[in-house]
Amino acid sequence: MSKTTSPKTFVPGYHKSGVSSKMEYRRLGNTDMYVSYLGLGASAFGSVFRPTDDTESCEVVDKLLQSGINYIDTAPWYGHGKSERVLGEALKNIPREAYYIATKVGRYDPQPDKMFDFTYERTVKSIDESLERLGLPSVDLLQVHDVEFSPSIDLILNETLPALQKAKDEGKTRYIGVTGYPLSVLQEIIEKSKVKIDTVLTYCRYSMNDTTLLQYKEFFQQKGVGIINASPISMGLLASRGPPEWHPARKHRPEVVEACENAARYCESVGVDLSRLALHFSLSEDDCSTCLVSTASLKNAQRNLEVIENPLSKEESQVLEHVMAKYMKPLDNANWEGLEVATLKRGEFVG
Repeated sequence: MSKTTSPKTFVPGYHKSGVSSKMEYRRLGNTDMYVSYLGLGASAFGSVFRPTDDTESCEVVDKLLQSGINYIDTAPWYGHGKSERVLGEALKNIPREAYYIATKVGRYDPQPDKMFDFTYERTVKSIDESLERLGLPSVDLLQVHDVEFSPSIDLILNETLPALQKAKDEGKTRYIGVTGYPLSVLQEIIEKSKVKIDTVLTYCRYSMNDTTLLQYKEFFQQKGVGIINASPISMGLLASRGPPEWHPARKHRPEVVEACENAARYCESVGVDLSRLALHFSLSEDDCSTCLVSTASLKNAQRNLEVIENPLSKEESQVLEHVMAKYMKPLDNANWEGLEVATLKRGEFVG
């Protein structure tokens, strides 16, 4: 994978010295974007994990971008448009050339029967809504959000992706991507699509508890598709406070929750932060162009940057090896693939 330490997004006078000089930038597939290997996931700005302060969220955006992060990922789903609106405010005072930004289409309403809409008409409308909230004439990447929840792959192929191609033709985006949890579905769409797909985003599939992404990376690379890895702490599984109540593993994979809780307790007993280990683990995979981390807390933003500034100590590395051997590898990549889709069809989905 091509790398650089001097991306086109560097803006003299805006970026801070120090951590920004330590940031690594990796080419995103065959695009012209060299993205920071630590990326900013903007879901937290939509208050999806906890109530958040919009002023602090804007400060987080500025701090992270000044520190060298140049890739932002959002979606209308995050807080029913709130994440995009907060970003719209935050980005008003940041040079446009300092960042790449991606948003999504297809997932919208908290009500299960209205949550997803992959039709051509809704997709076209969604793109304009997102641009208005962001205060931008265009984005760098438009992605289909959680494709596995579409009634059929044909709908994605025949309506959603052509709508994104229309947006690309109109200059509203430069690149097109797909996102989702089941990697096999992402692979099938790439194989069948007549629209050029530039990126894939998947979450919780290259983390300490699940490294299934490694089984698919060669396919994506052969197709020239950039890989975006999200949620290195597996949506809270690998945090000391544990996952939120809505986490799918709580209902579908309690053994994963138990293993991660045991790992967290062990780490605490030896004075090591499990989430720091988890972020380091995911960042170490060179074939992922960027790893998205979301926070609306200035304190946590600084902690994430410290992983760049301060590599793991010898003791932390030993703890990571122990945790992987004792708690994570025995899980054998246990996951909840397909179970959320079945839950939605029964009208019980709460994610």
